Amino acid sequence: MLIKQERQEKLAEQRGQLSLQLNLLSEQKIAKLIGLIEELRQDIPNVKNRSDPEAEMMKSPTDPHAIINVLEETLASELANFSQQNTNLGVTKQA
Repeated sequence: MLIKQERQEKLAEQRGQLSLQLNLLSEQKIAKLIGLIEELRQDIPNVKNRSDPEAEMMKSPTDPHAIINVLEETLASELANFSQQNTNLGVTKQA
């Protein structure tokens, strides 16, 4: 029973990692497409040239290292909160 649960947890973790990688790859492709469309829009003479700050921001893909850092910080924070809650529950039970 425990081996099956560990295997399921490992598979879930692998699926999560694969999902994150696919999302990052999709985000990079979308950022590239936005950049190409913006470039094309600027090159067409009969299209009014206008500034689009949102498109400018979206042209650059998200830094995967930044995402990993945020995920690690969030996980560390959640683990600290979980440990604190367990400590508080232990104190409450003993009182």
